[in-house]
Amino acid sequence: MLAMHTRELMPSLAAFEVVATTGHVTRGAALLDLPQSSISRRLHALEKTLGVTLFVPAGRRLVLTAAGRELLASIRGPLRAIDHALSAAVDDADPDAGLVRFGFPLSLGPNLIPKMLAEFHDIAPRIRLVLRQAHGAELVRCLREGELDLAIVIPTPTGLPTAPLGTQRLSVHVPRDHRLARRKRIRLTDLADEDFIANPSTYHLRQETLRWCAAAGFEPRVTVEVADFETMRSMVARGLGIAIMPQSIDADAADDVVALELTGGDFTRSVGLAMSSSTVSAAALRLQAHVRNRFPEIASAE
Repeated sequence: MLAMHTRELMPSLAAFEVVATTGHVTRGAALLDLPQSSISRRLHALEKTLGVTLFVPAGRRLVLTAAGRELLASIRGPLRAIDHALSAAVDDADPDAGLVRFGFPLSLGPNLIPKMLAEFHDIAPRIRLVLRQAHGAELVRCLREGELDLAIVIPTPTGLPTAPLGTQRLSVHVPRDHRLARRKRIRLTDLADEDFIANPSTYHLRQETLRWCAAAGFEPRVTVEVADFETMRSMVARGLGIAIMPQSIDADAADDVVALELTGGDFTRSVGLAMSSSTVSAAALRLQAHVRNRFPEIASAE
């Protein structure tokens, strides 16, 4: 039965919490900017509904009974959570504050994203960022289900508000002592007899690799599956196989790895900035504008 009165009791609970904290109806009324009579009525209504006494006078102060102490301990957390939620709602309308949940692909983490977000923090230091790095299908799911506000997605998704950011070029990464390492350009047919290191089968790049190789007349022999591109590159350096990876993956960082240009086809993937299908905050729109403005220039310098 009491649950039916929860919404009606919210003003009384707020009055109870502030009087319990100050020990005075007068001070509580001043903090809530209400007449003392309104505070007293709310406290009486709360006690009547609950059927317990919450305060007893002690000189000029009001002190909590055992029931009052238990109630105060129980409601402080929820009341603070409501205050936080209301503040967050106000922040959502402020382009200089608030929280933005931003996602990006596994292939863009080490250099480009930190540089771009550092620039954003310099111009919008009050905006808080929660970051998620995942493969494209997972990022799209998060956008559709409201877990992210915006994300850079490869390839550009359908069915979501999306702005194009450019393309990502793929190259072949081989060990420095590999038979093809001295060549600058190769064709996929040159790799028909190689062991491949590739992403899991659910990843878009793995699916594209299978499609490209099929068009070249062979099925790649995948001997190692790994999600992380840094780990993949390290495995290439150790001679476990070759890998088709984004050209932006810095092969020079590993002395034992060489990146070779792929010829004979369009070995690129589209890059897009997708927004959640839900309503997004002013802060998210501000980050969207920054990414659209800065991503192409930073990416071209990588």
